[in-house]
Amino acid sequence: MIRKARIADVVGIQKMLGHFAQKGKLLPRSLSELYTNLRDTFVAEEEQDGRVVGCCSLHIIWENLAEIRSLAVDDAHQGRGIGRRLVEACTAEAHELGIGRLFTLTYETGFFKRLGFKVVDKNIFPHKIWADCLHCPKFPDCDEVALVLNLKPQPDLPAMGPSIPGVPEPPAPKKRGPARRRKEPSPGDRIGC
Repeated sequence: MIRKARIADVVGIQKMLGHFAQKGKLLPRSLSELYTNLRDTFVAEEEQDGRVVGCCSLHIIWENLAEIRSLAVDDAHQGRGIGRRLVEACTAEAHELGIGRLFTLTYETGFFKRLGFKVVDKNIFPHKIWADCLHCPKFPDCDEVALVLNLKPQPDLPAMGPSIPGVPEPPAPKKRGPARRRKEPSPGDRIGC
């Protein structure tokens, strides 16, 4: 069963993410970060015993951009469609919230391509998304692949930072002529009355 994460799930989520972080598959998350972003997270719950066997988060970056992150499925439960259902839950919530574009940074490109994501150059994203990267042991030599899923037609979206294909740029600021220097008063000018 896929559901929103609860407070009681956080320690188990952190252990699962830590397991995959040790393998270099994703970034670890602190308990503080997981509690703070609890509402971002979906979990897969084992039907028989209620144990959390997967997790995935939808992290909103800007009005038209959110990240699918911290996707993990317990080793013993992989290959059962749990990861797909977790990403689909995040995608459905993004639709509900009116978010126009999802992205992910991953090593599992084939998985995300099967869900409709397309590989893009990761340098197209605004600097705001790189905050997590500062904590990564691979920074600045990131070898993850960036993928994007457009949920809305792109011409309807306002620009969100650096140029992104299909997203209109804001109008350029009007150029002003050279700055005018204020005329210094000459000794013959009257100052004050």
